[in-house]
Amino acid sequence: MEITELTEPERRVWEAFPRGEPVDLSAADERTVRARVLRSLLLTAPDENGEIPALRLRGARVTGELNVHSGHVSCPVSLRDCDFDETVVLYGAEFRQLTLGGCRMPGLWATTLRVDGALRLNDCRVTGAVALSGARIAGALFLDRAEVGVPAEAAGDDGTQPAERPESPLKLDHATVGEDLRATRLTVHGRARLDGVTVTGLVRLDDARLLQPGGTALQAETLTVGTDLHAMRLWAEGRVNLRGATVPGQLNLSYARLSNPGGVALRASSCTAGEFWLREARPVEGVVNLRRGRFELLHISPEVWPAAVQLDGLMYTTLVPARPAAERLEVLTRDADGYIPFAYEQLTAAYRHIGDDAAARTVQLAKQRRHRTTLALHGRLWGYLQDVTVGYGFRPMRAAGWLAGLLLVGAVTYGLRPPRPLKADEAPGFNAFAYALDLLLPIIDFGQEKAYAPQGGYQWLAYLLIVAGWVLATTFVTGVNRAVSRY
Repeated sequence: MEITELTEPERRVWEAFPRGEPVDLSAADERTVRARVLRSLLLTAPDENGEIPALRLRGARVTGELNVHSGHVSCPVSLRDCDFDETVVLYGAEFRQLTLGGCRMPGLWATTLRVDGALRLNDCRVTGAVALSGARIAGALFLDRAEVGVPAEAAGDDGTQPAERPESPLKLDHATVGEDLRATRLTVHGRARLDGVTVTGLVRLDDARLLQPGGTALQAETLTVGTDLHAMRLWAEGRVNLRGATVPGQLNLSYARLSNPGGVALRASSCTAGEFWLREARPVEGVVNLRRGRFELLHISPEVWPAAVQLDGLMYTTLVPARPAAERLEVLTRDADGYIPFAYEQLTAAYRHIGDDAAARTVQLAKQRRHRTTLALHGRLWGYLQDVTVGYGFRPMRAAGWLAGLLLVGAVTYGLRPPRPLKADEAPGFNAFAYALDLLLPIIDFGQEKAYAPQGGYQWLAYLLIVAGWVLATTFVTGVNRAVSRY
């Protein structure tokens, strides 16, 4: 391309390029630059001794298609606050540094892009898709305050719906980021796809808005993060899918707003994280699926859980904030899979971990009661008996109370109306308390029961005390054995 073919704005860019000087066209009367001029600079950099070429352009309107398909760009590129008429094509290209901050474009096709340094897309407005699938970014990826896609209800100037609205406006699946992925206040109208992404540093999605009502707002299966994933105050309309994600540090969704009524709002099944925070998040609208999740710390208040949960196989060491067992147990009754024994065992272990043995026993008692509802009639009856008498072994003092009450009834009754002796000359002196105790305790013999024989209704009372003693002893031993074996 001859220099004489250039317009005035293009001439300024052409002359500044060899020395890497910035060009600002934002206030110029004429700010149009043809895409083929920029492409020519990027792919045929002039060889100037002692100069370091770079394309640093602000405020231009770029006409035509900027197509660097499979090209190798050896100079740093910074295009800020530029308006592109057509989709920017960087498929398979290689860059040293690439900045497209504040640019507006119909789309960015950069699948398998290679960047030796950082890729900056801060404040970009892209009405179509940002396709970075399979990209390899050695430095950090910045998407702060970017907006991708258009709202579903958006209409054109003529009142019609836009011709094309991609289902996944943000495609980062199987990309590799060598440092951090920073996307605070990012807005995506549609699905954000991060399946298989590997980020060496942290992922920051604080204050992001991912909007795909009725669908999947964040698709991040098998996401791998080197340190933390922060998404505080995340607003997600649609499903957040983190199945199989690995976050060795903190997975922080504090103050988040997760909404997918009628479907799964949060899926973190088989997810592994050091800490999973839903601190002071809004009550989740939709199902929360944490099946087979593994967390050292799970920070979630009972009021955050939705009406339906899926917790089979969920493992955690510490559960915060500290709440009474009754509040945590109510959540377990919401499991869509019904009675899940492991969920009760895990909650018991969490209370034992902080030394709250009373709460742990409460959870175990609730587990037995929930299990009772799944049994046949005879099993339920036996369960009720164990519950009333000894609380399945977790309330042993209840048996002592029953024994004390029956002992008092027997001692008072037979003290007022002593039974007749079987052999008056051989019978020991009658002791109402010892007689009642002899009836109640099946393995203890004070010599009273065999020496005296009550009659009429008093005989039936003796039978009742004997049967009650055997039942209390049997249920007490059964319950204690269960408590010892489980605890």
